[in-house]
Amino acid sequence: IGKCRGLGTARKLRSHRRDQKWHDKQYKKTHLGTALKAYPFGGASHAKGIPNSAIRKCIRVQLIKNGKKITPRKVVICLNL
Repeated sequence: IGKCRGLGTARKLRSHRRDQKWHDKQYKKTHLGTALKAYPFGGASHAKGIPNSAIRKCIRVQLIKNGKKITPRKVVICLNL
């Protein structure tokens, strides 16, 4: 069947393209905004946190802005044991 053709089909082509964009995973991820909501910092580059007192390899921090507990992955740690 293919695309619609003709002088009066601009609206149909535009709206169909707009609808089909939502089937693209990358487009959906960037435009829905749920990825930002799931991110613990909430879109911020930095955040303050309260450190956990346990001495271990991974550091757990509770963020002040939303109370979420996170464990940073890429951290260079020097603990004096």
